[in-house]
Amino acid sequence: MNIPAELKYTKDHEWVKIEGDVATVGITDFAQGELGDIVYVEVDTLDETLDKEAIFGTVEAVKTVSDLFSPVSGEIIEFNTALEDEPEMVNKDPYGAGWMVKIKLSDSSEIESLLSDVEYKELIGA
Repeated sequence: MNIPAELKYTKDHEWVKIEGDVATVGITDFAQGELGDIVYVEVDTLDETLDKEAIFGTVEAVKTVSDLFSPVSGEIIEFNTALEDEPEMVNKDPYGAGWMVKIKLSDSSEIESLLSDVEYKELIGA
């Protein structure tokens, strides 16, 4: 299972890549594997400012729909529109082309509460 060391993680199985004051967010390899074939990603919070742990969208797989939770507080500044036509990119490349949103951080101290790769591996028993 792929769990890149340079990323941060949440207990809700999202990954976070911090670049300056922008966080790129997606779901982990573990999460996409648990969900199965992803058929739709919906994010209707573009240009909204959300609190940490607020729902920013949903991901729909063949058998289930799961909420997506914001790992940090901030404004949703970009949605990966490629997922509208190719939601399966989340399964194929969860840490690359399958990213979901970019968030402009409103409180960078929240990064400290995210899990390291080691902590995330412990969480999922990897």
